[in-house]
Formats: sequence, structure tokens, C-alpha cells
Amino acid sequence: MRLVLVLGDQLSSNLSALRKTDKANDVVVMAEVMEEATYVPHHPKKIAFTFAAMRKFARKLRDDGWKVAYTKWDEPDNSGSITGELIRRASEHEAAGVVYTEPGEWRLIEALGDLPIKAHQLPDDRFIASHDEFDAWAEGRKQLRMEYFYRDMRRKTGLLMDGDQPEGGKWNYDHDNRKPAPDQVDYSGPMQFTPDDTVQEVLELVADRFADNFGNVENFWFATDQTQARRHLTHWIKGGLPKFGDFQDAMLNDNRFLYHAIIGLYINAGLLDPLEVCQQVEQAYLDGDAPLNAVEGFIRQIIGWREYVRGIYFREGPDYNSRNALDHTRNLPAVYWGGETKMNCMAKSVAQTRDEAYAHHIQRLMVTGNFALLAGVDPVQVHEWYLAVYADAYEWVEAPNVIGMSQFADGGIIASKPYISSGNYIHKMSDYCGSCAYKVKDKTGPDACPFNLLYWHFLDRHRERFKGNPRMGNMYRVWDRMDEKRRDKVLKEAQDWLDRLDAGTAV
Repeated sequence: MRLVLVLGDQLSSNLSALRKTDKANDVVVMAEVMEEATYVPHHPKKIAFTFAAMRKFARKLRDDGWKVAYTKWDEPDNSGSITGELIRRASEHEAAGVVYTEPGEWRLIEALGDLPIKAHQLPDDRFIASHDEFDAWAEGRKQLRMEYFYRDMRRKTGLLMDGDQPEGGKWNYDHDNRKPAPDQVDYSGPMQFTPDDTVQEVLELVADRFADNFGNVENFWFATDQTQARRHLTHWIKGGLPKFGDFQDAMLNDNRFLYHAIIGLYINAGLLDPLEVCQQVEQAYLDGDAPLNAVEGFIRQIIGWREYVRGIYFREGPDYNSRNALDHTRNLPAVYWGGETKMNCMAKSVAQTRDEAYAHHIQRLMVTGNFALLAGVDPVQVHEWYLAVYADAYEWVEAPNVIGMSQFADGGIIASKPYISSGNYIHKMSDYCGSCAYKVKDKTGPDACPFNLLYWHFLDRHRERFKGNPRMGNMYRVWDRMDEKRRDKVLKEAQDWLDRLDAGTAV
């Protein structure tokens, strides 16, 4: 007999390791272990979601006829690591070896590659593009732009295709998906589930063992099995999808979810199949229940961006997470862990992250990510923060989004220019600025929005790198037309602000 490893983000009945083994003879190994729960200080809700979903999936496998060797966190024989549990279970069952599906982190791939027992890794074919397929697409290209990869994925899947042409005549409707925050939201938000006995047991465990981590397990509402996740998806398609496209970039003080799907954690853990999700969303368009801009925008995030960043992660290799093309070295400010700040947008985004283990892509990219980039924060620390605090964060998807897209630390592999903005973008897309201690219209002075000051400070200190970038030339022309005294004032006030930040002053 062999062992069949199932990890906490592989909770799929069609997992390659399960398909290629024999339930009559082989033994599934699943384990809640110290090493996986603590290599970054994961949000307690993320840990609780993973453990609860694992326990329910193990029960589902047993009901389906599998033998499952499941190790709970507080079992006395728990070795504390995935490799340790495989070695222990191999001895216990006199196993001939272990079969497993490729993990989504180089750290685990390398650890499993060093097992002292025979091990066979299978590809994770829950994705649309294999590694070979992505590498073949990327080979010889000077720029690996997602848009062209996305079009190939549309052709491959047939999603939103009219023969060999895109539905509606355009591949991308992103231009229609940039409306500012609405006055009110007529959607109740994500479906919320009352914890059952399995979930409650996990919540008590996590509350006790991870009390010092950022966040807590209060008001836990996540789906924790496939049935619940599918109910949530149906609920969102009916109520949230129709206006998702219009307002997907918007942010509000008093509404944390707007029209967002909040299914990344379910897809990334394996509770939902990404292609099936996209097919259901496409059907809403075909049935006349959702507009094309919303449906295309959502499908692009799944079969375009999600597949693309996975391709980048595995193509670039294990050192990708440590890249720092801009040589940023500032320590991650205390505001990211809930420290006091007068910046309302940061306070709101971090508080939401603390409470929900969730923030949507614009809060991540253009608030917390934008601030870290402008301030020159060490991208490795930024990466580890995002990996820790979000329930949907697994390294294969999180690292390219942060190291590449958000922090430009990969030197431009993903993004053609840094994603930076002054306070004006946040003001346009949210109601944050109206209740902020700083004034978004002030470019200098004691009340000037820090994003306004830091924006020009970033451009000035990185001029040699970016002055020839065709997408940034206009920014530098605006800067150069400023009066020299004004430029000096902006740079001095920005540096003074950063000095106060470094000193631990609440800014």
C-alpha cells in the first residue's frame, strides 16, 4: 500500500493524487501541523478555515470509502511537520511510498523532495494551464503581459467566445469597470454560515493556541465544505455579480464587501473548481442575468490573472520571493499590525484585514500595497505580511501579486510600471478621504495627504530607473515643470514624514 498526501489547499475530490491511487488499499494522510501553521503568523481565521475544511474533507473521504490517517493539532504523537507525519505514517502502515500532488509553495516542494521514503509527485491539474503550457507561451516573449495569455485561456476554455471571436467583439471590458464608490449597495454581501460542531471545536482550539496572532476568530462565517461554498457562489451570482464589474474597484468606509465574490479562499483551498465557477458565471450572462462587463471582468480574474501569476511563480523559481529590484529596506510600519495612524484609508483597510482576513484587490494594491511601495518598505516583509493576514493567501498566488504586481520588486516581469498613485486615486474610488485627518487636496503643508508627498518622493529617488519608461514620462514632465522651491519643499516634507514614521510616531 501507499500513502496519499492531501494538503490543506488540496481539498478537491478530483485531486490527481486521489485519482491515481487506490482507495481499497492506499491510505490518505492529512495533518494539522505546527510548521504549516507558523512559518508566517497566519491570521487565526485563516488557520480556523483551513483546519475546519480539512476535517470536513477527511470525513467526506471516509464516507466515500477511503482510509484516512488524520492528525489533529493537539494529538500527542503529532510530529509538527508534513514530512514528519508522512514518515510516521509510513512506519505505522508499512507503506511502500507516498503519492502527492504538487504543492503550491517551493518550500514544501523542496521538503517533500528530500523525503527518506519513495515519493512520487503528480501535477496539480486543477489549473487550466500546465507549467509546460505556460512556459511555451512565455518562451521568446520580451514582455509577459497577462492580457495575451488571458486570450489564449479564453480560446482554450471556450468561455465567452463566439466562434473564434470574443463575445461582444472585445476581449476586455475593464474600461467599464472603474466606477467610483456608489451612494449605497443593494447587495447583502457574502453568504455567512453559523459554525457547526466541527467548526466550533476548531475555533476554540485556534482561539486558545493562536491568541497572539494578528486578528481573531470572532464572528467566523466562512464556508468550510464544498456544499456551503457552492451555496455561497449561487448567492453571489444572483445578488452580487450583476454590479460586480461596475464597482469592483470601489471602496467604502461602512461596507467591506460591496459586490465582491469573496470566493478566492474557496477556490484556492479546493472547495470550488475554478472552471466550473467560471462556467456558472458565464451562464448568468447567457441567461440575461448579468452584464458582459461584470462577467468578463470576473472570468478574467480567474482564468487570466490567477492562472498567469501561478505560471510566473513556478517559472521564476524559489528565489522569486526574495527579489528587491528597487532596493527598498524600510521595516514594515506598525500600522500594518494595527498601529495607530491618522490615514483613514490605511486604518480602514488594515482594520478590515484584522477583522475579516479579507480585503479586496484595490485595497491590497492601491492602499496597503501602494503605501508600502511609496514608503520604500522591504518587499520581503510586505510579502510575508500579505501571506500571513489573508485567508485566500497561498504563496503561488500571493507572492507574484505582491513581489511583482504590488511592489515591483521583480523589476518589471509582471508590471510594466510601478502601481503607484497620489491620494487622488483613493479619493476618486472611495469615501475614505472625507473622514481623514489629512486633506487629499493639500499637496504640501502639515495636513497634506502622505500619498501626495510620497508619490513625488518615490519618483524622484527612482528617477534613473524609470525616467525612460514610456508610461511614466508624463509624470516626470509634470515634476520637472514644478518650481524648484516647490519640489524641494515636497521632498523635505516627504522625508520628514518618513522620519517620523521610522521613529514610531503615529502618522
